[in-house]
Amino acid sequence: MRGADKLWVDLDGAPLMARTLLAFQECAAVHRVAVVSTAEREADVRALCSALGLAKVESICPGGANRQESVLSGLRTLTDCAMVIVHDGGRPLVTPALIERGLALAHERGAALCAVRAKSTHKLVDPEGRVVSTPPREQLWEAQTPQVFRNAELLNAHERAAQAGEAYTDDAALMEAAGHTVWVYEGSYRNIKVTTPEDLPLVRALYAARDHVL
Repeated sequence: MRGADKLWVDLDGAPLMARTLLAFQECAAVHRVAVVSTAEREADVRALCSALGLAKVESICPGGANRQESVLSGLRTLTDCAMVIVHDGGRPLVTPALIERGLALAHERGAALCAVRAKSTHKLVDPEGRVVSTPPREQLWEAQTPQVFRNAELLNAHERAAQAGEAYTDDAALMEAAGHTVWVYEGSYRNIKVTTPEDLPLVRALYAARDHVL
């Protein structure tokens, strides 16, 4: 993001992360929220949650050196709950409907991954740049969040990975490595993650036309 904190860029008059948090506040199936923040932004997050009246936010905790450590930090604050939803703060176009679909599938099957079908052909490439194979596109999905799991199982998988020094790119991969089956449910191509400055104009345009249901 060229030095900018993507969670605090403006999105229709409020910080981007406010739009993400409001979706969870408005989702009837969500009862409690833990926000993982950098230590430098913790006071700002508390002020934001207070200003927005986000009553479901019960804890704001510091993150770790990477995403995996940050998720574990948040999980350790969510005691006494059966299911947990992990979501990227940088995906502000999530909706209550998308959250509830993941929860329904996770309640039924134990672990749910929001994803969309790959639109392009993907190549498996070795470190030298040589194409190794072309996986069938119809079998490829692009992972998103929310990702929903049984709380105890996800926490145990995270603790095991931390002790073993293993690193994973998302919670679904971590759960797969721990022997759990993860099931996909249809996400939305609009549920994009802000990663680079080039993503912001698209997110702002989609947010302005948010009369859709994901």
